[in-house]
Amino acid sequence: MLGVGPRGPLGRDVPDGAGGPARLSERDAWVVVAGVTGVGPVSFGRLLTAFGSAVGIAGAAAGAGAVAVLVEATAGPDGAAPSLTVGAAAELVALVGDPGPQLRRVERSGLRVVTLADADYPSRLRRVELPPPILFVRGDPAALEAAHPVAVVGTRRPTGLGRATAARIGEALAASGAVVVSGLALGVDGAAHGASVRAGGQTVAVMGGGHDHLYPAAHRGLAASIVETGGAVVSEFAPDTTPTRGTFPRRNRIISGLADATVVVEAGIRSGALTTAAWALEQGRGLFIVPGRMDDPAVAGSLAFLREGGPQARIVVGVAELLEDLEIGRAPHVSDARRWQDEGERDGVLGPAGRAVKAALLGGASSVDELVARTGLRGAAVLGVLTGLEDRGLVVEAFGRYHPSGAWATDGRRKALPPHRPTGSAAA
Repeated sequence: MLGVGPRGPLGRDVPDGAGGPARLSERDAWVVVAGVTGVGPVSFGRLLTAFGSAVGIAGAAAGAGAVAVLVEATAGPDGAAPSLTVGAAAELVALVGDPGPQLRRVERSGLRVVTLADADYPSRLRRVELPPPILFVRGDPAALEAAHPVAVVGTRRPTGLGRATAARIGEALAASGAVVVSGLALGVDGAAHGASVRAGGQTVAVMGGGHDHLYPAAHRGLAASIVETGGAVVSEFAPDTTPTRGTFPRRNRIISGLADATVVVEAGIRSGALTTAAWALEQGRGLFIVPGRMDDPAVAGSLAFLREGGPQARIVVGVAELLEDLEIGRAPHVSDARRWQDEGERDGVLGPAGRAVKAALLGGASSVDELVARTGLRGAAVLGVLTGLEDRGLVVEAFGRYHPSGAWATDGRRKALPPHRPTGSAAA
């Protein structure tokens, strides 16, 4: 038992009961806000915009008339209805008033907490619309930033051929150095994960609920093997979140968002894998579909998607051809962003304004106002530089804040939110 109560994911003292928000660290505040059932990416983003930080949100939740203030802060543009319900706002107020149990639960779980404010937040996922504000990761977070991530998804009830095809693809991807991303479900997902593990490759499993409710329970051993072989099991949901019908579509957008391309092996007409396929196209990622026989219910959804998706979806005609289409197994090449940094900056392409903005970003500034204050540049000049850096993949924007990406993400990582390291178990 620690002296003054539980310690948060940053090791900071967090008191039980009233007065909690005054001593919450920024990271702990992210964990608390994310633990509210009705706070998703839209509401979280609007709250951050309104109050400036997660600690600011917690402060608002501890203030007078907090429920009404929080709800009003999430009102959409042009008078659109607030995204936060009164019930969710009340839950947020209660959690902020007594954050200890939520923070202890995360600490006991031994999970790594990665937020959108972290430089090591997965860059591919950051670029999607409405990225999850927080990720709870078991295993190696570096697996989320792999060089060649490929999602392999499909029905929970595949045919024997479908299961074997998923395993062949998973094994081939792993042997070629790619990381298999999938949803840990029975059927195609499990076959792809398992084949990657057996081949000694890394694989990433995205859960449709919290880590304390791993689903399906039959895949607990597989999840442990994924972590043991250098992969990761990840969820955007707080550890105590029970998976429901509504949580799995949110999981699907993360599966495709973490990958450069998605491969659909078998999907019936109502398969959730088709949601992942739709997300892949929406996110501008590659989509490949394994065809099947006409009138076969196991592939009815896949065939319908091919018919409706047209040239945006490519047909998988063989495993070797798939690897060639994915450009996996070829000699590594220098990315445009890295080439621009290594060559262009040496030649002075950044210019004084660009160098000033870079220094400010790597020093922890993230909003336009902060960058203007740090650099002394006009707002229009800062926005012009940021636009050019975004085009080159060196900066990404989320919730009105800018973060180093690509080649800059590892160049002097910002220290505002250090990585979570468990501080040992605390008494309940």
